[in-house]
Amino acid sequence: MEHCGDLHETRAYVNGIWVTSADARRFEVCSPGTEQVLSQVEDLTASQCREAIDAADAAFQDWKQRPVKERANLLRRWYELILEHEEILARLLTSEQGKPVREALVEVRYGASFVEWFAEEARRMYGDVVSTSSGSQRLFTLQQPVGVVSAITPWNFPFAMITRKAAPALAAGCTIVVKPSEETPHCALALARLAEMAGIPPGVFNVLTTARTKEVGLELTTNPKVRKITFTGSTPVGKILTAQAAGSVKAVSMELGGNAPVIVFEDADLELAASMTIATKFRNCGQTCTCANRVLVSDRVYDRFLEIFAGMAKKLTLGNGLTDDVDLGPMINSQAIDKINSLVADARARGASTYLEGGVRSDLGSTFYAPTILTNVDPDSRMLSEEIFGPVAPVIRFSSDEEAVRLANNTEYGLAAYIFTNHLTRAWKISEALEFGMIGVNEAAIGQEVIPFGGVKQSGLGREGSKYGISEFTEIKSICIGGFGPSL
Repeated sequence: MEHCGDLHETRAYVNGIWVTSADARRFEVCSPGTEQVLSQVEDLTASQCREAIDAADAAFQDWKQRPVKERANLLRRWYELILEHEEILARLLTSEQGKPVREALVEVRYGASFVEWFAEEARRMYGDVVSTSSGSQRLFTLQQPVGVVSAITPWNFPFAMITRKAAPALAAGCTIVVKPSEETPHCALALARLAEMAGIPPGVFNVLTTARTKEVGLELTTNPKVRKITFTGSTPVGKILTAQAAGSVKAVSMELGGNAPVIVFEDADLELAASMTIATKFRNCGQTCTCANRVLVSDRVYDRFLEIFAGMAKKLTLGNGLTDDVDLGPMINSQAIDKINSLVADARARGASTYLEGGVRSDLGSTFYAPTILTNVDPDSRMLSEEIFGPVAPVIRFSSDEEAVRLANNTEYGLAAYIFTNHLTRAWKISEALEFGMIGVNEAAIGQEVIPFGGVKQSGLGREGSKYGISEFTEIKSICIGGFGPSL
């Protein structure tokens, strides 16, 4: 990985030491843009996972006692180092994940914003003085760190999904063991290198690289020293991890799958609606949990919107993310392409029409898929109920506000939804009626460190970011002090 300097690491980071696999196994990391092997990374065992948890538990005893200002200053230094190395980090991210470099740079800055935010929120972990009916008692509450945290993070945002979890955990006084995706471990290791440079103590931030997902995942969810599990990934895997954690009643945060609708009403600014739908549908080549999965358009403006939307999609440039002026990079691997082809074939078999022909671009490689737009999609098509996770957009008609809400809510997921209208009352009423954790009104960029990120229904549990994010890593303790006697 050229241009990645000292941040390119292939060893795991446990208790402040760069370690190799106990049985000398490694796994290959390939670039989706070139389909070439980038490196061989250490494949740690389940017993080494236990060692990492033990190290985090030992470090927790000191870390939780550190003055809040000291923890905050260390996080602040980590944030500064991330920004100092943002260009290197962006290229590293693109090399292993595929998204265009300018998009990777946005992710690095987004990820850094959580470190900055929670460095500041660490100073604001307030308790309460509670009124009591007894004059002889005084009641207080305080927030204390939950303990050792295990974090399992995905390949689609290999940088930001780590900082969004690790920063509040460390700010609260917890220690953490991060298991990044085996598809994209280098961003996690670069973050560990920068944490080491920032002076974050050994055992506080650990990165476990492994391709032994089931064995290590079981250890992370059942080890009694782990008190909190935070996961971003698919709903089926999230259910498995939650079930495993239930045996020891661990706290869990689950940021799971999505099936985001975009709803375009007849009074919308169609140019704005189309450009924002392009942004949310094709960001990261459609590989985000908040991507538009279904585009619902009022039949009064359907044809016009479709024309504008397809015209914009045609202008998107597909290519290696490390190349200048590329809008869409590759899919993560060929299996992702197979899934998209299966969903498109199912829709076509049920009568869907292809408005914009995309598909695999063999001249670029087997991991590239051009923007595809489908119309006349049958309601029973799999792509309307499953998460597409690729650059395919089904565009569907609706005839009334009630039908739009019904179609949008007709899913087991509830992460993000988007509304385009210039009518204020409609915006409020539809936002309140939609069963989703996050709503964008005339806006697609709804992820910021200052607002809570998370969903309802089978899209997960808990919230990340915002003033609520640090509470996910704390326990509330009540203290009742008696013996005050009569007032003076």
